[in-house]
Amino acid sequence: MAKGVILLAAGGTGGHLFPAEALAHELTGRGWAVHLATDERAERFAGQFPAAAIHPIQSATMGSKNPFAVLAAFWKIWRGVRQASAVIASVKPAIVVGFGGYPTLPPLYAATRRKVPTLIHEQNAVMGRANRALAGRVDAIAGGFLPEDTSATGVKTVTTGNPVRPQVLEAAKTPYAASAGEEPFRFLVFGGSQGAQFFSDAVPAAIARLSDAQRRRLAITQQARADDVPRVKAAYATLDIEAEVSPFFTDMAARLAAAHLVMSRSGASTVSEIAVIGRPALLVPYPHALDHDQAANAAALAAAGGAEVHPQSTLSAERIAVLVGGLMDDPGKAATMAAAAKSSGKPDAARLLADLTEAIASRKTVSEFRKETHA
Repeated sequence: MAKGVILLAAGGTGGHLFPAEALAHELTGRGWAVHLATDERAERFAGQFPAAAIHPIQSATMGSKNPFAVLAAFWKIWRGVRQASAVIASVKPAIVVGFGGYPTLPPLYAATRRKVPTLIHEQNAVMGRANRALAGRVDAIAGGFLPEDTSATGVKTVTTGNPVRPQVLEAAKTPYAASAGEEPFRFLVFGGSQGAQFFSDAVPAAIARLSDAQRRRLAITQQARADDVPRVKAAYATLDIEAEVSPFFTDMAARLAAAHLVMSRSGASTVSEIAVIGRPALLVPYPHALDHDQAANAAALAAAGGAEVHPQSTLSAERIAVLVGGLMDDPGKAATMAAAAKSSGKPDAARLLADLTEAIASRKTVSEFRKETHA
């Protein structure tokens, strides 16, 4: 029989759902029944989520300056709070844990109104808007990169790292083997769960600028938006490059493990998974990210020596060709970056977050948790 129910709440993108999924696996292994509150976008990720039940909850983004849109958003969020309150009354969770994104607002607000213990996890180095709105109300905050300090939120923050899924931990068992000489060189390009048009435009043009010898070695896996897939495939076919292009890969962890080089955006989950698996990366932070959170995430991995960070505005096709070609021709540098990335990874983040979740569920304070665990 399960210990009880823990309700996880996450926005319906991979960046929010993947760490929630990792925690769900850990908690399920400890005997908890895990439920998930999310939105309709989560459908393509939900197949691998170990939830006893999934509860669709209404919510809305608060980005508009139109007063009618703001009122409509508030009304939708309020309906979501009522939905979430009914779910909480029904399943009686020991704690509600939020992972960011606007769909977390209704469940966490409902939980605080009902005096249910609450915890939020912030994946990024800069707290997102939804978590900022909740930070003052919840009992504890877990952070992937957030500092523990003396501020109002810092005193109840525990740096757990970002939980990674079991598939990532399995992939991390594959050691990095640099590609040298004429050996195949596997290049993985992806832009997060939403894809990235910049990579669809720039990377094929960059590959065209590599030498014939370099192109003969290349095998490319690239995530692209559905609308971009045909032209990206055609570009690589014209270059006679072995390439697999798709909007979504269900086995991304295995593809990361197989890669000799990764080029990607720098969302928190992406950076954390690259680090745990240990692969050299060229990180291109999304330039329009609020609060520049992706740049801060990328800086953390770059500081460890596991990645190079390149603003999108500095990357022409010629520049990308130089960067990729340089690492293809310098397996020693690629191996050094891979080792540095792996040394900065936190493969035990799911265990640490589960420990904190159980502590807050039992009504312990963050201070008491720190004393018990020396966290």
